[in-house]
Amino acid sequence: MTSSELNVLINQQPYQLPAGSRLLDAIERLGIQPPFAAAVNLEFVPRGQYAHRPLQDGDQIELIAPITGG
Repeated sequence: MTSSELNVLINQQPYQLPAGSRLLDAIERLGIQPPFAAAVNLEFVPRGQYAHRPLQDGDQIELIAPITGG
């Protein structure tokens, strides 16, 4: 790994993102569409903070879509 990459887990799958990436970059990489909730290292991140939440090497990102039915 070079200093220009971050290794992260998104929904328990490994991904490499450019250094300096934000949560929004990870969401766009996965291509998930709303509605969903996001957490980094088990900490909920409000939708309005996605573009501002920096990522660090080793972060674990969870993107959770609601399940309908019942």
